[in-house]
Amino acid sequence: MSNGSLPVVVVIGNGMVGHRFCEKLRKSGEFRIIVFGEEPRFAYDRVHLSEYFSGKSASELSLSMAGWFDDEEVVLHLGDPIREIDRQQQLVHSSKGVVQRYDYLVLATGSSAFVPDIPGIEKEGVFVYRTIEDLDKIKAYAARVKTGAVMGGGLLGLEAAKALLDLGIANPHVIEFAPRLMPRQIDSAGSHALESSLRKLGLQIHLNKTTQSIEGSGRIEALEFADESRLHIDMLVISAGIRPRDELARLAGLSVGTRGGILVNEKLQTSDKRIFAIGECALAQGMIYGLVAPGYEMADVVATNLSGGNKSFTGYDMSTKLKLIGVDVASFGDPFAAEPDCGTIVFEDRHKGIYKRINVSQDGKYLIGGVLIGDAAAYNILLQTVNNRLVLPPDPAALILGHREGGSEGAGVMSLPDEALICSCESVTKAAICNAVTDKQVTTLDAMKKCTKAGTGCGGCIPLVKDLITATMKAGGMYVRNVICEHFDHSRQELFDLVKLHNVHTYNEALAHWGKGDGCEVCKPVVASIMASLWSETAVKQPIIQDSNDRYLANIQKGGSYSVVPRIPGGEITPEKLIVLGKVAKKYNLYTKITGGQRIDLFGAHVGDLPDIWEELIEAGFESGHAYGKALRTVKSCVGSTWCRFGLHDSVSFAIEIEERYRGIRAPHKIKGGVSGCIRECAEAQGKDFGIIATEKGWNLYVCGNGGSRPQHAQLLATDIDAATCVKYLDRFLMFYIKTADPLTRTATWLNKMDGGMSYLKNVVINDSLGMNQQWEEEMQTLVDSYKCEWKEVVENPELRKRFSHFVNAPRKKDPELQFDNMRGQIKAQEW
Repeated sequence: MSNGSLPVVVVIGNGMVGHRFCEKLRKSGEFRIIVFGEEPRFAYDRVHLSEYFSGKSASELSLSMAGWFDDEEVVLHLGDPIREIDRQQQLVHSSKGVVQRYDYLVLATGSSAFVPDIPGIEKEGVFVYRTIEDLDKIKAYAARVKTGAVMGGGLLGLEAAKALLDLGIANPHVIEFAPRLMPRQIDSAGSHALESSLRKLGLQIHLNKTTQSIEGSGRIEALEFADESRLHIDMLVISAGIRPRDELARLAGLSVGTRGGILVNEKLQTSDKRIFAIGECALAQGMIYGLVAPGYEMADVVATNLSGGNKSFTGYDMSTKLKLIGVDVASFGDPFAAEPDCGTIVFEDRHKGIYKRINVSQDGKYLIGGVLIGDAAAYNILLQTVNNRLVLPPDPAALILGHREGGSEGAGVMSLPDEALICSCESVTKAAICNAVTDKQVTTLDAMKKCTKAGTGCGGCIPLVKDLITATMKAGGMYVRNVICEHFDHSRQELFDLVKLHNVHTYNEALAHWGKGDGCEVCKPVVASIMASLWSETAVKQPIIQDSNDRYLANIQKGGSYSVVPRIPGGEITPEKLIVLGKVAKKYNLYTKITGGQRIDLFGAHVGDLPDIWEELIEAGFESGHAYGKALRTVKSCVGSTWCRFGLHDSVSFAIEIEERYRGIRAPHKIKGGVSGCIRECAEAQGKDFGIIATEKGWNLYVCGNGGSRPQHAQLLATDIDAATCVKYLDRFLMFYIKTADPLTRTATWLNKMDGGMSYLKNVVINDSLGMNQQWEEEMQTLVDSYKCEWKEVVENPELRKRFSHFVNAPRKKDPELQFDNMRGQIKAQEW
């Protein structure tokens, strides 16, 4: 059957839900799909929209690439919203004049930001927080203002407040009409705990505030409240809720709710049986669902029914777990159930900002719902306990006070019924995961993602998926052990101890003692990392090479050239050194770029030129920046008290001291640090593996934060400590991480997997619960004292320099020279 004879499904809306519908329907292969999107870009991940301010690009947020639509034969019209639906002729008319016939029409128009009718709302400096275009406007405006506020203390409002923090707005204000934050998700006590934690992070919270007007001459200058108080600000972000986009439906004469939303039945059909509505524009079961998971379920319902199946949408569990500005917040089941209809069990630790409440049935048998603030590790198993009506243990308090917080492995997770929905985003059940393990031998998380798509949505179910895999393997008698690979029947930590105990210094020795076969690309870097961490042997000593970039002490780039990143501790550099960098870049025709870590990257170096480039840089006082190694990369700093009027301490000098102490030390993964001179956090220290922030009494030390695809804020390890204590704690923390983390595991993931989490880490590092601190400090000092610049070793050793040639019989042979041209704003390399 040709495409022309297939039924035509037109989708209005290219958001997350609309895109998911296309993916689901395309699997049937029985329809011609045509999509009209209002925004000028492919569908993107709105759930993680705030990460746009943390460095994630629009392309990284995208849910698909252009090739997907071509491969799947889906027609996409971007930047071309539909203006009219002709139900009689079954036609849609776009703003660009496209007229398209449909057999079925799916409205996935989503929602728009609710903007209250307040005098002055049109002034310059007032924004909504909804799309990437909105974020671009906010970002540009924030660069020239000092104070800002967010109207709305719900989920979206607090995400917007985080965005202002990320943009450098000091102590942004959050204005909420209700008497508590997140009034639709958490109870009063939980809101109070959340409020306390957010205030410590620099937010200023204003509750019970009704904004009367926005004052200013042309641009916003202040907010006037109903209680006659006044707040002076330079910009305002409105994130006070959403409104369903139902204007097209109204224009077409479809039935809508009195408060908005397109009325649909259990099949998600509108009052016109050929037209469906899904996502935030749909009024289903008398409710607008403002989360992505219900929208995905709606997409699946319509795709299933159009393909000949029979599925209904009968409502959706609105339980949710998220991390707001580094604070865990979760609610599940009925979080607002109250006595005498239920019994409540509450745990509260105000010092740590932790609040946990569970609501239990009157007979004590079943969990009804609950709230978790500050520690939501138990969320997944608690949610499953509610949804599957599991009988509670004799002491229900153990659910939030148990030995293993959030423990879901073993009997707990295996007691779930087969139909238990583990991944709500992808509708993956427990049975699907367990069957993948037993029938298809899927035993890793990555393989499970490929097999079932579990964990590929919001990611909240990943801990439960991992526990199910492990528990199913154990139940089936499979051998479960965290070994490095088939060649070493040991974990990294076990092999680390063996190598140290037996004083082994080469990979071949380790393989002969404890391995088998010839090794592989997995175990060789791991063993190299262990030996480099133990003996401080540099990457120039083969085969002590952790990965491919280590071989040439530089990062290989597109086209086969390399980048050179000299170390610039703390980002501080002299004019003389800047001049040398410019001369070297010009001499070797290198493209230069300032990195996010305050370093200067030189791109386009030929492998044969690397030793010559390093020689010139070393002569000028530079050394290797280890940008190619699983080692300390940078310790970013602000200008601190030396120049900044807000600075409390000399962050630059301290950053230099820290970077020069830990340079060259190899670890299971790369390590990044930051030192900020005040709470304004210009060095973004809380997004690093370790971060140090100045206080009036000393320094606060944060650890286990990461940037990247899934950013995670660092957690507070110690407060108001002096510099010497800070270094001592860092020595212990880093050695503990180096000795115990799995291969290629960042510090955030390492902590997430650690039983007891931050409480346990504090006990080890600060209280010396393992009795290892003195030994770790001595071992760290040994590594510090034995530091060598790997570039310098190559420069001064003729035998090592021989490695840097393309051909053995032509050691000075060069690649064709590269010329960098600026083409439409993008730097491109061309051979000539």
